[in-house]
Amino acid sequence: MKPPKQKTMDLTQVYQIKVTLKGSRPPIWRRLQVPGDITLAKLHRILQVAMGWFDSHLHQFKIGRAYYGIPDKELFSNFFSDTKDEKRFKLQQLPLREKSKFVYEYDFGDSWEHEILVEKILPREEGQHYPCCLKGKGACPPEDVGGIWGYADLLEALSDPQHPDREDMLEWVGGEFDPGAFDLDEVNRNFKRIR
Repeated sequence: MKPPKQKTMDLTQVYQIKVTLKGSRPPIWRRLQVPGDITLAKLHRILQVAMGWFDSHLHQFKIGRAYYGIPDKELFSNFFSDTKDEKRFKLQQLPLREKSKFVYEYDFGDSWEHEILVEKILPREEGQHYPCCLKGKGACPPEDVGGIWGYADLLEALSDPQHPDREDMLEWVGGEFDPGAFDLDEVNRNFKRIR
């Protein structure tokens, strides 16, 4: 008779992070819990879902003095790029501890910079699905709006019924846009599709 299988304990830590879109007024942010054993490539996918972006632009992480992302193979092979491959680095391998901050930049044209604060490093909770979003505020700005300054112009036009660009802007965003909208349940439902 075989001995019963021992239940192995998952020692993966969970990083509780607060992601804030830099320059947004009022602040647009998300509080997430993510496993420490995910790569930065997977963290990128998680951030896209959490913030509401569509992953149609380039991105990078800046942690300390190092850049992580998708290295340009042509430049990389000629040693002109110092971007480290995000697929090769797990969150828990990086020099991060509680209260550490790093930057996630999405869309180099619009330059959406997100400050990521490591709030806590916690043990994994049994039965909890990760990643998970605990809280958040504010709608994600529309893609290709022109960065934080273009977003401010959009909000100004939409808030003033007499603004000369209001109708064009409304049409551009699809008829309506609520800058305060954030659906926690939808984010968590979409997280369950991430592999």
